[in-house]
Amino acid sequence: MRYFAPQLFDGKSIKTNQIMTIENGLITSISPGQDSEADTLLKGLVTPGYIDVQVNGGGGVLFNNQPNIEALQTMSRAHQQFGTTTMLPTLITDDMEIMARAGEAIQQAIYNNMPSVVGVHFEGPHLSQPKKGIHPEQHIRHISDQELALFTRQDLGVVCVTLAPENVPCDIIKELVKNNVKVCLGHSNASYEQTMLAIEAGAQGFTHLYNAMSPLQSREAGMVGAALLDDQTFCGLIVDHEHVDSASCQLAIKCKSSERIMLVTDAMSHVGSDQIKLQFSGMDITRDGNKLTIEGGRLAGSALDMASAVKNTITHLGSPIEQAINMASFTPANFIGRQKSKGRLSVGFDADWLVLDENFQVNKTFIAGQCVYSN
Repeated sequence: MRYFAPQLFDGKSIKTNQIMTIENGLITSISPGQDSEADTLLKGLVTPGYIDVQVNGGGGVLFNNQPNIEALQTMSRAHQQFGTTTMLPTLITDDMEIMARAGEAIQQAIYNNMPSVVGVHFEGPHLSQPKKGIHPEQHIRHISDQELALFTRQDLGVVCVTLAPENVPCDIIKELVKNNVKVCLGHSNASYEQTMLAIEAGAQGFTHLYNAMSPLQSREAGMVGAALLDDQTFCGLIVDHEHVDSASCQLAIKCKSSERIMLVTDAMSHVGSDQIKLQFSGMDITRDGNKLTIEGGRLAGSALDMASAVKNTITHLGSPIEQAINMASFTPANFIGRQKSKGRLSVGFDADWLVLDENFQVNKTFIAGQCVYSN
C-alpha cells in the first residue's frame, strides 16, 4: 500500500510530498513523489505514533478495577483516538492477587499480538508512605519473592517497575535490571545520595518528575535534583498544567533535553469517556474539567491524553513541533528498548503513524499499517 503525505515528520525532520510504502505492517520505503503515484492521500501532518509508558485506564475502565484482557482492549481503543499506538498499561499499588491477574492479562495480550500493548508498568507497591499520593496505604509493602517472580517473568514484554529506593535495597534493583526490568524511581522521599546509588545500581528512569518525590531544595537536592542532574536517566512528565508548573516543565526539558524527557498521561479511566466519578480502593476520584481529585482536593492521576500533552508542550511550553512529538514517540521508544522499531517513520520500522490537523488533534491513527481510528 502506498500513502502520499504532503507533510511528513520522520522523527528527524519535516519533509514535503513523500510516498510511504507499507508491507506486512512495516515501512518498506519513504521517498519523494506525487499524490498520483499513491493509493491513499493523507491530509495533514503525518507523524510517528505516540508511546505512553504510564496508562492506568481509559474508556471508562481502570486496569486495577478490571485486570483482564477486555479492559486492555477498551483502554487501547480509548487512547488510539488520541494518537497512542503503543502503551504500557499501568497497575497502581494493589494486593498480590490483583497484580497476578494483571500479569496474566498482559501475557494474554502479548500472546494474542494485541496492537499497542507491549508490556506492563507496575507503579508500586514498594513505595514511600509519605509520598504515596492515592496509592492505597494498606497495600504499600516491602518486596517479596512473589513480586520478584512476577516482575521478572519473561512473557510480559517490557516490564517497568516504579519503586522508592529508600525501601528497596540496591542489590534488588540490580537483580531486577539484570532480568531486563526497567526500574523507575518515584513516590519516594529518598535523599539525593540514595537516588544516585539507585541509578548506579541500574535504575533507568523517574516516574512523573516532580510529583510525589523529594523536592530540590537549597541544602538538599532530593530526588528531583538527582533526576535533573543525571544525563542518562529518562523522566516521565505530565504536561496537563495541573501536575507541574509550565516553568518547571521548561526547566526539565532544558536540563534533560527532549532525548530524556518523555510525555506521559498518567491517565485514569475518565480519558476517552464521559465518566465523571470513579471508585478506586474506597476513594471517589472526580473529574472537574481536566483535573482529577479525591476528597480534600489531592490530585488523583490525570484526565490527560497524549494529543493534548503534545499540543500543550508546543503551544504553552514553546517547544518546537519536532521536539514535542519526539518526547511522545522516539524518546519513550528508546526508554522501552524499541528504538529500532518504533518512534520513527523509517524503513524497517513498524507502520505506526498519525495524521494530525493544524491544531495537533488526531484525524487518523494507524497501527501496523491498519487504520484503527478515523475522525
